[in-house]
Amino acid sequence: MKIDVLTLFPTVIESYLNESIIKRAIEKNIVEINVHNIRDYSKDPHKKVDDYPYGGGVGMVLMPQPIFDAVRALKTNDSKVILMTPQGKTYNQKIAHSLAKDKHLIIICGHYEGFDERIRTIADIELSIGDFIMTGGEIASLAIIDSTVRLIEGVINKKSYEDDSFENGLLDYPVYTHPYDFEGLKVPDVLLSGHHENINKWRFSEQLKRTKERRPDLLEKRD
Repeated sequence: MKIDVLTLFPTVIESYLNESIIKRAIEKNIVEINVHNIRDYSKDPHKKVDDYPYGGGVGMVLMPQPIFDAVRALKTNDSKVILMTPQGKTYNQKIAHSLAKDKHLIIICGHYEGFDERIRTIADIELSIGDFIMTGGEIASLAIIDSTVRLIEGVINKKSYEDDSFENGLLDYPVYTHPYDFEGLKVPDVLLSGHHENINKWRFSEQLKRTKERRPDLLEKRD
């Protein structure tokens, strides 16, 4: 997979890419991630990328020209262009699995008050990571990259994410490690029984219980 990120703050993205699982995936050539400064595509002598909105109002708006030119320079027949915006479709694990199958993602990070409405015309999908506002789309784009890349074959062991929260529409079950007794808080005896069928039943039961308590909306979506 290849991922191109368009941003006004490249170092925010680059610093994260040099850590942990994403870094190893890049080193193994499983994924190629390039970060592009939107200002590099500006035709303005001063590399201006924003301006005041028509009709008045507070804040600055990203201009269409630099982003249009950047996408045109990077896009191929295999590309999917993602626009990060609070008005987009709420991101979830199902979308992550879908994106992990794509060959090339181009992610546009918005900033300032917003972006020129015409930029929407070059996006294949608009995504949001929740009903809240941040100063820019960089953190949101990293959430997309991290959650997608980890699902690509060879990045992590498939068993490592098959029981994750949301994979089967439920939250994950509780997990424990040593010591058995920590300040009076003990590991459930079933986990020490060695009876795998009972352990699996307990884990599924705990998934249902935890989901009912914390995210009952997820249960409503299940058959």
